[in-house]
Amino acid sequence: MAIVLQREDREWIEARARAIGFDLAGVASVPQPASSSAEQEDRRYASWVEAGHAGEMGYLKRVNDAGEYLRGDLRRSIPWARSVIVCAVNYNVDAPRSIDPLDEQPGFRSGWIARYAWSGRSSSDHKASGDYAGSDYHDVLLERLRALEAELKLRFAAQGSAEELHTRCYVDTGPLPERGYAVRAGVGWIGKNTCIIQQQQGSWLLLGVIVTSLEFASWSVPAADRCGSCTRCIDACPTSAILSPQPVPDAARSIDSTRCIAYLTIEKKGSIAEELRPLLGRQVFGCDICQEVCPWNRKAPVSTSNLLPPRRELINPALEWLAGLDGRDFNRIFRGSPLERTRRSRVLRNVALAMGNSGLEEFLPQLDRWAASEDPVLAEAASWAAARLRTTLQTGESL
Repeated sequence: MAIVLQREDREWIEARARAIGFDLAGVASVPQPASSSAEQEDRRYASWVEAGHAGEMGYLKRVNDAGEYLRGDLRRSIPWARSVIVCAVNYNVDAPRSIDPLDEQPGFRSGWIARYAWSGRSSSDHKASGDYAGSDYHDVLLERLRALEAELKLRFAAQGSAEELHTRCYVDTGPLPERGYAVRAGVGWIGKNTCIIQQQQGSWLLLGVIVTSLEFASWSVPAADRCGSCTRCIDACPTSAILSPQPVPDAARSIDSTRCIAYLTIEKKGSIAEELRPLLGRQVFGCDICQEVCPWNRKAPVSTSNLLPPRRELINPALEWLAGLDGRDFNRIFRGSPLERTRRSRVLRNVALAMGNSGLEEFLPQLDRWAASEDPVLAEAASWAAARLRTTLQTGESL
């Protein structure tokens, strides 16, 4: 028999999540199979994938034996799922934005690494200097989720046998659309840039979830959509990747990943389409532009949890510094961080393209060296970047 909980149980869960270190938390129900909500979610997701917007992210296209997408109806993948606890951490820091003017004009010498990837952690090797080693938010959030999971099992085991309570923790790795559950849990609404936005916290939020077999008699009120008529994120996206409101059937908010700078610089393997390369600007890992222009982030608070302290050397990092990292240095500096998973070769490809967009002649020797690289993707990117840079210098093209 399922464990059915009441409003006070939900409030206890949300309070314990905040005590453990999360800034926001809520609980959402898993739609009944074949319900209108489940069917709409299935249809929306299938339309997005089949339109090609998932790009090369094969894990988003996985299907079961019946050909149904695993990231549709959650009960398809986890039959015992009845509720999802959604937790969020604010990762905002008091630091410049990528859209802020640089003291490098004309041209630029620094690249941009997305704010979420600045995080570090104290280590015995770095405590004396106050520096941080790299950390990955997946690991940081998962540790906190498991602490909450342990408390759930202690509290609710008394209401049934331990075998009756099933739980599973995920940070961006589960077969479920976390943002949809975040809305139903009252954590925030999905903005036109597809980020979760919360009135007080803004959108600098990282999500983690616990799927549970707990059923609740009382539910959170879904978060209201407060984007209104604003289109600043859509207008600011350099590659026109934000597709809202209508390109995909039933999709109020959608992104074409194949044009998104975050996807191109992190997930995309091989070469990036030539027509998109100039639009990447100085982005070498991820992109924050659609969040930086969002009015709800004007007064977004700076994180006070210290779960993801920023590594200051990753804010506006010099392209020359990134280019000069050999394999050993790259692994040492980025071990445990999101950049480690993307790997040095892909980061160097992005650095080469940024150099090509920089307008600065000083990068030509490095690009020419890379053009002779044994790595065909890096060599091709560097050749294109060197040619673009030379054309820019000869014609005086404005960047």
